[in-house]
Amino acid sequence: MKRLIEKGLMFGNLVRVDSPALVERYNRGLRQLARKETALTEFHIDLSGYSPEIGEELGDHLYLNPNGCNRQFILLSTEQKSAPLLNAKFSMSRSILRRFIEENEEQLFSLTARDAVVGELEDTVYELGSAVRLFDIQRITVVADTTGNHVAESEKLSGLITRFRTEPEGWYDDALIGQMIGLAERTGDVTRNPVALRATSFETPDFWTAHFGGLYIFRSVPHPAAIAMGDRIALGALPIDYVFAHEQRNEIAKFLEMNALVEPIVRARGADAGAILRQKMDFILVEAASRLGLDAGSGSRRELRAIAQHLGSALPEEFQALAAILRWLEAGGPWPRIDSRHPAYFYTLRAAQGPLRDLVNMLLAELCPLDVRQMFICHKELFYRLYATWPEAKKAYVADFLEREYQIDKAGARRALFGAEPGMEDLPAPGPWDAAPVPPKAPSPRDAVDLVGPWGAVLRGRR
Repeated sequence: MKRLIEKGLMFGNLVRVDSPALVERYNRGLRQLARKETALTEFHIDLSGYSPEIGEELGDHLYLNPNGCNRQFILLSTEQKSAPLLNAKFSMSRSILRRFIEENEEQLFSLTARDAVVGELEDTVYELGSAVRLFDIQRITVVADTTGNHVAESEKLSGLITRFRTEPEGWYDDALIGQMIGLAERTGDVTRNPVALRATSFETPDFWTAHFGGLYIFRSVPHPAAIAMGDRIALGALPIDYVFAHEQRNEIAKFLEMNALVEPIVRARGADAGAILRQKMDFILVEAASRLGLDAGSGSRRELRAIAQHLGSALPEEFQALAAILRWLEAGGPWPRIDSRHPAYFYTLRAAQGPLRDLVNMLLAELCPLDVRQMFICHKELFYRLYATWPEAKKAYVADFLEREYQIDKAGARRALFGAEPGMEDLPAPGPWDAAPVPPKAPSPRDAVDLVGPWGAVLRGRR
């Protein structure tokens, strides 16, 4: 992992805490949330205030995430909104925390100027003894205040001011006036500078969780389902129509197609399909070379081409299928018939635009483990876990590639691969029963995509 850290691919963009005042504020928050404190005089924190250095010191990397649910946070600065969220157990945690900071940036800037803001992503579930408890998570509420309860006291003072102004005897109530004066000494003038936090409640129908071996839950789509990356049988009965194991490729493909959640890369608007396919083929060759102990040199395309020539008919199926698509796309080769049983099937897709884009791309990253770039961008927890198991040559190639091709322009790379970031104006893609009828015509190779699905008919097996 040292190579990733040095290249800024791990623990990158963390916020440095190195002043005595900030360390003391952090300790006040840590004592309030976890009844612990750090002896470190400098460390780095992520979006939630979690510090890898403090995790090592305490011997507990979940010190702000007990039981892996209801994540707690310590905000020392609004700059934390640009930091990553480490040790994420739920996919929605980062987006909720970041949106909360952005929606309340002015208030939080004022509050963190003199104190730490601490809080929790709160739901009604406090332990996850069984997978069925995950379906009780319907809404996340952000509960936040300073360690000195500035927000709560400001709300209390606002209520007392309302009483003072509306109650007939308010002007003569010495006890009420005394309370107001005492609170105002701590909160300031809340009539001119009101303290109120917005955007604190978020619906969470669809998410990924690391619990139970990894589970994707889709409840807002027309055909709801859960997809288990761990032991599906061990989950028990779940309150959702369908639960698919990760090896049920046909069922997963059908689920994605029926809910219009994916699109073929070769049809994606604005995508350079040829460049994307070539890079996926390079990743597949690097994996094949490292598995067979072949020297890929620096991993240049010329050296990888030599590896492909050396392997010949022993080339991985994924590589051969993507090469066939590339020939069809650029040289008018025959249309490749790739159905959901084929190991290359999910490599040919990306998430359709819409609010579930990032979650679907995360799922595709698990279904396409050889595409290391998508895995790093969309599912860092999985990337770091698999990276530790790779041969040294593959580690070096992947780290150098990501530093050279992704770190330079992260936003541009994401836009080129996955399209524009989802926005409020995005509408769901038309489902299988919503599409407008198309007049019949003689099919061309490209029309075949529409006739049989992304690459071939999704197999209609038993549900």
